[in-house]
Parts: sequence; C-alpha cells; structure tokens
Amino acid sequence: MNTDKTKQLKKSVSNYAKPDTKSGVMQLINTVVPLIALWTLAYISLSWSVWLTLAIATITGGFVVRLFIIFHDCTHQSFLKSKKANRMIGTITGILTLFPFEKWKRAHSIHHATSGNLDKRGTGDIWIMTVEEYAQASLRTRLLYRLYRNPIVMFGFGPLYLFLVSNRFNRKGAKGKEKTNTHVTNVSVVILYALIISLVGWKAFLIIQLPILYVSGVLGIWLFYVQHQFEDSYFEEESDWDFVKAAVDGSSYYKLPRVLQWISGNIGFHHVHHLSPRVPNYFLEKAHEDTPPLKHATTITLKTSLESIRFRLYDQKNKTFVSFREAKSRIRTYRLSFLQNKQPSLQDK
Repeated sequence: MNTDKTKQLKKSVSNYAKPDTKSGVMQLINTVVPLIALWTLAYISLSWSVWLTLAIATITGGFVVRLFIIFHDCTHQSFLKSKKANRMIGTITGILTLFPFEKWKRAHSIHHATSGNLDKRGTGDIWIMTVEEYAQASLRTRLLYRLYRNPIVMFGFGPLYLFLVSNRFNRKGAKGKEKTNTHVTNVSVVILYALIISLVGWKAFLIIQLPILYVSGVLGIWLFYVQHQFEDSYFEEESDWDFVKAAVDGSSYYKLPRVLQWISGNIGFHHVHHLSPRVPNYFLEKAHEDTPPLKHATTITLKTSLESIRFRLYDQKNKTFVSFREAKSRIRTYRLSFLQNKQPSLQDK
C-alpha cells in the first residue's frame, strides 16, 4: 500500500472518529439497565431453579462484555466528547468489569502502537513465539509457553488469573496516577460487593456473580485472541512494520450474527478499530461499510474462527500461524543445527 493510499485510508476512517453524546448515552442505558435487570432476575430465579439462574447469569455475562467495550472506548477517549466524562465513565465501568482504568489504558495503548511488530511484543497482547524462537528456547520456556497456549489454561484459568491477579496488582514501575487508580478500583469493588452481599447473602452472590465473571472473561479473552490469531495475520520486524498494514491485515473482521455483534459492541470490526482507535464502537460498522478498501480485510465467522484454536507458533518465513505439530519438523531441524553450532535464520532456510 503506497503512501498516498495510506493517507487516504486514514483520512476516510478519521471522519468517523467523532464521539456522539446521544449515541453514547443510549448505549449506556441499553447496557447498564438490562445488566442490572438480569442480575436481579437471576437472584429472583434462585427460588425457582439454580439452573435457570445459571442460564440468566450466562446471558448477563454477555452484557458485561458489552459494558467492557464502553470501558474500552473510554480508555481511547472515544466514547464521549468530554475527556473528563470518558475518564469518569471509564473508571466506573472499570469497577463494574473489574478492570483498573489507568493500568489498562496504558497497556492497551502500547498494544495498538505495536500490534504485529515482532520486535515490540509483550505488552497488552497475547504471548506469541515464532518457530525459530521456540526452537531456541530453554525447556522451561517451551513448557511454560505450551501451558500458556493450551486452550484449557487460556480459556479455563485465564479469566480467574485476569480478574483475581493481573487486574488487582500494579505493575513494577507504575506511576502514581496508575497506582492510585488501581487501588481505588480495588477498594470500590470490595465496597460494591460487600453491599450486594449484605442485600442478597454471600451464597446467592457467588452463585450469580461467579458465572457472570467467568462467562464474560472467557468471551473477552476469546474476542481478543481470535482477532489477531488468524492464519495469515500480519507480523513483521520493526524495519518492515507498517501501522496501516498491521491494522488492516493484522486485525480481522469477525462477522458475527447480529445479536452477538450487538452484545460485543461491534468489536468484530477490529480492523477499523486498529486503524483508528478514536472511532467509537457505535460507528465502527458504518466506517467499515463506507470505506471500500476495508472490506478486503480478512473475514472470519463463528465457524472459521474455531480453527484459530490450533494456532500456537508464528512461522516467520511463510508468514502464517502453525500448530506445534506442523512446526515439529522445522523445530527438530533447528535444534540439530544448534547442536552443530549452526544457527540459521528463518530466511536462510
């Protein structure tokens, strides 16, 4: 993509990077009100059937995902026009979704600035190793990586780690504003949960809230995972990395059924979002539809997205994701070469 086309594409999408107060307020209402209503209904249903309660909690988890998208937009200062309003709503929705605003804002900004850059991985993204890196890694690192990429661990234990550990503690080197926000979020969550428990009891609270958090966590991790982990996703070293190509070729268009698109806050139009993070989620679809070049972005569906589960390593030479089995012969070749004190690069193979 040449420079002129790149500038034009950015300009075309930037026309939608204008928050609309009415749209934002309406989205808050049609997300928060149903969420509270469903939580209340889940509590009432406990007197009828715990299975009905779990079913309602599962649906409620979807609304937590939608609330997270509002939080996400606020971290980009794209949900409402006012910077102060974005920070306030972002902090509140962060408390409700268990995400500290300032901490996540920093990590996610880095993710956007480095997505698809092989030399700048590690902050705000999924752990990805190339075939060559895996072949050269120590046994301990390879075992940890296999454990991390195991679907049972990533989607089974991932939500628990995210909510109970990762989001609860400040990173090393965090600045005062970020630290304070994390502490405020944690204290607010404790107060909110204590209040709810005082009203419904701790047993009812756990039966309802734990499934909600777990479902929302699994869905959130899946959406983040699948939109960058498709077969021919874009990854390049710093010298060849291009922001626009990383956005359009390295982020998928997740074509979901309308109800799931609504619940997920249009985040399926991930290529648009990465091209211009300031476009609010309620304008992502329109930006996609009105910008012809964006329609050529990699499109995945519910069915085809399941294929990404087998992807484990990035094959830098062939520019594609592969499974451990598919990379097995190349890994063996690299290890034999290392034993002979030869270290060929992927480009030499």
